[in-house]
Amino acid sequence: MITVKRLSTALLAITLAVSLSACSSMSKREKHAAIGAGAGAVAGSVLTDGSTLGTLGGAAIGGLIGNQTGKK
Repeated sequence: MITVKRLSTALLAITLAVSLSACSSMSKREKHAAIGAGAGAVAGSVLTDGSTLGTLGGAAIGGLIGNQTGKK
C-alpha cells in the first residue's frame, strides 16, 4: 500500500511540474482564459452536483470571462 501511495505521489508531482512548464510560453490573455476555464468548471460542477453539462458549461463561460479580462 505504501508503494502505491509513493508512486501516485511521484506521478502527481511529475504531472504538476510538466503542466506548470507548459504555461510558461502562454500570453497573459491565454493564462487568464485557462484559469477562468478551470474555475468555471469547478463552479459548474459544484452548482449542478457534478453534471457533465454543468461542468462543461461552467468551463466555457469561465474561459470566455477569463479571456475577456486578459485583454489589454
